[in-house]
Amino acid sequence: MNRYLPLIGRILIGLPFVMSGLGKLAAFGPTTAMISAVGLPLPPLAYVVAVALELGGGLLLIAGYQVRPVALALAVFCVATGVAFHSNFVDQNQMIHFLKNVMMAGGLLQIAAFGAGAISLDNRLSGGRVAVVTAAAAH
Repeated sequence: MNRYLPLIGRILIGLPFVMSGLGKLAAFGPTTAMISAVGLPLPPLAYVVAVALELGGGLLLIAGYQVRPVALALAVFCVATGVAFHSNFVDQNQMIHFLKNVMMAGGLLQIAAFGAGAISLDNRLSGGRVAVVTAAAAH
């Protein structure tokens, strides 16, 4: 079972990023307006960065490729977007969204620390060393 848990975890964390990135692709105007509304500079550039991180990072996370740097980048993105878009703690809904971002960052930091797991492109491309280390640690 432990062999499959990192894959399931990567899918559960990566899929919402993919969905959000796809949603942003279909909503350039509203997304850049929201970025402008919170006072961030260069909304079109911020839009491109957000789509690249969410869509690209989510897909890489699911595939298990370069998960440590990708998870770290997404964790920073989660905290930054939480602060920029969800810091009105008087509004309970915004507090919930902020905490959701913090929780996602925590899960992503776990992936950054422990890697992709046995069922991943990272493991396949490293010649299966992750699986051997994981199996040795289990005994």
